[in-house]
Amino acid sequence: MNIVELKSVANAIVAKQKGVLAADESNPTIKKRFDSIQVESTEENRRRYREILFTADGIEQYVGGVILFDETLRQSTREGVPFPTLLSSRGIIPGIKVDQGAKALALCPGDKVTEGLDGLRERLAEFRQLGAQFAKWRAVIEIDERDIPSQFGIRANAHALARYAALCQEAGLVPIVEPEVLMDGAHGIERCEVVTAQVLEAVFAELDAHRVQFEGMLLKPNMVIAGKKCARQAGVQEVAEATLRCLRRYVPAAVPGIVFLSGGQSAEDATDHLNAMNAMGTQPWQVSFSYGRALQAPVLAAWRGQESNAATAQQALLRRCELNGLARDGKYDRAMDHG
Repeated sequence: MNIVELKSVANAIVAKQKGVLAADESNPTIKKRFDSIQVESTEENRRRYREILFTADGIEQYVGGVILFDETLRQSTREGVPFPTLLSSRGIIPGIKVDQGAKALALCPGDKVTEGLDGLRERLAEFRQLGAQFAKWRAVIEIDERDIPSQFGIRANAHALARYAALCQEAGLVPIVEPEVLMDGAHGIERCEVVTAQVLEAVFAELDAHRVQFEGMLLKPNMVIAGKKCARQAGVQEVAEATLRCLRRYVPAAVPGIVFLSGGQSAEDATDHLNAMNAMGTQPWQVSFSYGRALQAPVLAAWRGQESNAATAQQALLRRCELNGLARDGKYDRAMDHG
């Protein structure tokens, strides 16, 4: 492990105005996205769609890293340039999703645990050879008003995240550690804050126990937000304050950056919340984004599988990236989305 190199990569991903484009949808997930625009999920359609994303002019100003799916890491442009090579040539760092999905945790009804540790050391070595410089592992934390997650469910996911992160750093890859407390359900923002605090406390205790160097990793957490079915939805400022309060208590200052997931929020809400946090002043870490749907939803709507729409789709991506770049400085205004 070269900690100087890991720190350099982590800091480059969250450099000024920059964040992460999450383009690591599994094949079943991207099929759902394509179904919504009536496009068949063939390997060529997936390749072409990702190529449209990665070749959009100007995005390198706002995108420090892209998370790829295994299939995408091995694909190339029409001209035969491998996607990792293309991204690197634009100053965008290629990364790879390495977990194998969340499954029910045995004997813990309602809890899930992410699988994929078996054979991970060998897979990381191959991904590094293919050009990846960072990796991502997502833990899924279901939440209800009272009983879920269990303390053991939290511990099991924290342990798996730490084992993954240690293996990444050993292989020379920056780990993005993603413990996602889901925003499904009817729980209020207060319940989300309690559970997010428990999860972050457990995750950093395990990372420390596994000797993970905080300076050479990034955290990808949920925002502290009410469940979608909750009658009272918190305002933008309330979400920003609750999220930062929770993070400041549990995330070490040595971590270079926090790259939030959008977690089912609308593109506008995700940008608005990010902006409000950055408008609150300097934090111990860079406060950035790692958005999938919140960057791509307008792109899919513009593209619709039509080659004639490719340039329009790329403009939609650049605009969304630009707005999140402004939010990184606390300079976004929701009116910009309708201007």
